[in-house]
Amino acid sequence: MTTVGIRGTFFDFVDDPWKHVGNEQAAARFHQDGLMVVTDGVIKAFGPYETIAAAHPGVQVTHIKDRIIVPGFIDGHIHLPQTRVLGAYGEQLLPWLQMWVYPEEMKYKDRNYAREGVKRFLDALLASGTTTCQAFTSSSPVATEELFDEAARRNMRVIAGLTGIDRNAPADYVDTPENFYRDSKRLIAEYHNKGRNLYAITPRFAFGASPELLKACQRLKHEHPDCWVNTHISENPAECSGVLVEHPDCQDYLGVYEKFDLVGPKFSGGHGVYLSNNEFRRMSKKGAAVVFCPCSNLFLGSGLFRLGRATDPEHRVKMSFGTDVGGGNRFSMIHVLDDAYKVGMCNNTLLDGSIDPTRKDLAEAERNKLSPYRGFWSITLGGAEGLYIDDKLGNFEPGKEADFVALDPNGGPTAQPWHQSLIADGGGPRSMDEAASMLFAIMMVGDDRCVDETWVMGKRLYKKS
Repeated sequence: MTTVGIRGTFFDFVDDPWKHVGNEQAAARFHQDGLMVVTDGVIKAFGPYETIAAAHPGVQVTHIKDRIIVPGFIDGHIHLPQTRVLGAYGEQLLPWLQMWVYPEEMKYKDRNYAREGVKRFLDALLASGTTTCQAFTSSSPVATEELFDEAARRNMRVIAGLTGIDRNAPADYVDTPENFYRDSKRLIAEYHNKGRNLYAITPRFAFGASPELLKACQRLKHEHPDCWVNTHISENPAECSGVLVEHPDCQDYLGVYEKFDLVGPKFSGGHGVYLSNNEFRRMSKKGAAVVFCPCSNLFLGSGLFRLGRATDPEHRVKMSFGTDVGGGNRFSMIHVLDDAYKVGMCNNTLLDGSIDPTRKDLAEAERNKLSPYRGFWSITLGGAEGLYIDDKLGNFEPGKEADFVALDPNGGPTAQPWHQSLIADGGGPRSMDEAASMLFAIMMVGDDRCVDETWVMGKRLYKKS
C-alpha cells in the first residue's frame, strides 16, 4: 500500500447549504492548516494538521502552499463529441444540432478520431479542475469504448453510455432500437463497475426517441437496475412542443420517461428549463435529479432554469450542475457558477415583487441567490448527491476517493490579487468566511487560470505551467 499526505488550506462541505438559510457556514468545513492522508487513492484521515500528523508519523507529505484545496469538480452533463464545435455561432437547440453537432458526432465512428477527441476532452476537464463527469458519447459504440478506456488509464471516474437516438437526426447518425439494446448490453458487461467506470443508459432525448427505443431503455434498466439513466428534459420551447407531437399520449415531457419506468434514483434530466411545478414535485418524490446547465441555456437562448423552485424544501429535487459542452461554451465549472449566479439573480428579480407583485415569492426569490457556499457545494458534494455517487466522493470524508483541486485565489485576471487583498490582506484565508469570500471572487471574477493543480485518487494529473 502507498500512503501519502497532502497539507494545505482545505474547504469542503458536510451538508446542503440550502438547508441552512442564514447560517450556510454550518454546511461547510474549513481547515486553515489541514492534512489529508491518502492510502491507495482513498482518504484515510482528514483534519487539522497537528492532530492528523501526530497520528500518522513518518507519512511523506506534499505541502500545497497559498492555495485553497477543494474537492474535485463534478460535471453532471457534458458531451464528449462536441469538444471541437464548442462556440458554434447563432442557432437555438434544434437547428444547432442539425448544423453543427450531428455532423461532428458522426466523425466519432472513426476510432482514431474518437481517440484523439477523448484525450483532448479529458485534458480539458482536468485543466478546468473537473475530476468526474457524466458524459454523453455518440450513437456509435466506438466513442463510448474510447472514453471508458482512456478514463481508466487516468483513473478518472466517469459515468457514460451509448447514445440512443432513432428519430429527428440524419440517417447516418440514427440507429435502430435493436442495435442500441444489443450494443448497450455488451458495453455494460464490458465497462460497468470496472475500475471507476459507471454505465448510464442514455436515450439522447425524448424528441429523438421512438417508443421502441424507450422500450429498449426500459428493458435495459430492468435488467441492469444498478445502471444510471442520463438524458435531456425540457431544454428548449421547440423541443418541448416536438416531444408531445412525437409522444401524443403523454401530458408532459417527464411523462414520456415515466411511461417507460426510467424516472427514479440515478435518473438525470439535463436542463429542465421548462419543467412545470408538477413535474418538479414528481421528480422530487421519485428521487430523480435535474442538471442545471446555465452556460448552455444562455448560449443557445433556451431560457432561465428556476433554481429557487428546484430547491423548494417541500419538494426538493436532487440536482447537479453541468457545462453541457458544446452548447455550453466553457469546460469550466467555475464559469458554470458564474452564469448560474446571474441566472439566479434574474429569477430573484422576477420573484421579488418589483416587476409583477402577483408573482411575489420572497422565499423562492432568496433560494435563487447562489452564494459561494451554495455554488461550490453544487459542483462538489451536491453534484455527487445528484448523481448518487456521494458514497464515493464529493468531500474529504475518510473512506472516499481522493479527488481534489488546488485553487489559486490570485489567479485569473490581472486585478484579481488586488481584489483578494481586500479579504485577507494579501495572504491566504484565516477563517471560513474569508475562504468563502475568496471562492466567490474566483467564481465571479476568476477563470481556469485559478486552477493550479488537479489531483485524481491522490495523484496529481494536472499542474498549471
